[in-house]
Amino acid sequence: MTNSKLANAIRQLAKQKRAVIMAHYYQRPEVQEVADFIGDSLALAQQAAKTDADIIVLCGVHFMAQTAKILCPTKKVLIPDTAAGCSLADSCKAEDLRAWKNEHPNHTIVSYVNTSADVKALTDIVVTSSNALKIVQSLPADQPILFGPDQNLGRYISQMTGREMAIWNGACHVHSRFSVEALIALKHQHPDAPVLAHPECKQAILTLANVIGSTQALLNYVKQHPDTPEFIIATETGVLHEMQKACPEANFIPVPPEMTEGLGCACNECEYMRMVTLDKLYNCLRNESPEVIVPDSVARQALVPIQRMLDLS
Repeated sequence: MTNSKLANAIRQLAKQKRAVIMAHYYQRPEVQEVADFIGDSLALAQQAAKTDADIIVLCGVHFMAQTAKILCPTKKVLIPDTAAGCSLADSCKAEDLRAWKNEHPNHTIVSYVNTSADVKALTDIVVTSSNALKIVQSLPADQPILFGPDQNLGRYISQMTGREMAIWNGACHVHSRFSVEALIALKHQHPDAPVLAHPECKQAILTLANVIGSTQALLNYVKQHPDTPEFIIATETGVLHEMQKACPEANFIPVPPEMTEGLGCACNECEYMRMVTLDKLYNCLRNESPEVIVPDSVARQALVPIQRMLDLS
């Protein structure tokens, strides 16, 4: 089927099955277009928590679908491709976090949402890039913190809050590979274009940025500046689709990764996010599979820090 026919078939199936399709901003444009709701990790979690649909189809990576299932244990949660993982989540295993926790008694564990359900179950409070600053600031000043697994986000939050934190040595493979040299060149070529960067980027990129924020915050900035002719963007390029829809006359310039040789373009894409296609989404809805299952014991423990995050957000 063509993309247009697939999209129509997906919408019909979703209506028949009382399913809601949720997609992250980093998904393929055609997947975003067929979704009922598009958002970043925080928005997807908030939407999952309040949906009245019978089925949630999460077009994103696996930890996002797990979070939806934890928040909606009585609903069927589907993901079009179970292989859609996350390098950041993979960098922090539950057994390793447990050992780290044992080495640092009396510390509050603040875990990024980009983690498995097993890791969340060992966590005191979950954060996203949208709310990490606010949540860390809300903790008592004398409370020691373990922050993981993204070292770049942790370092940024530490600098913004003045809090010393023990930080896990992990990173998003997409946000950590932006080319500093290419960004400097782009700034020279487009001196009036503001640089928008995600806090998962390495320090050198953030130092060159005019605006630092979550995917949603960067999108909001674009919407709030409709007369700006050009933007330089240092985050996963899937969000450019929504940015271009918001400001169709603007020029959005993606910062390329350090190694662009052999790539079809200079875009910095997450290959895990690109695993979800319209074909897989259609088959997922039709067959109601693959289904995401989180063991009850893990889900009960993981729900506590997730709910704390939502309450503070």
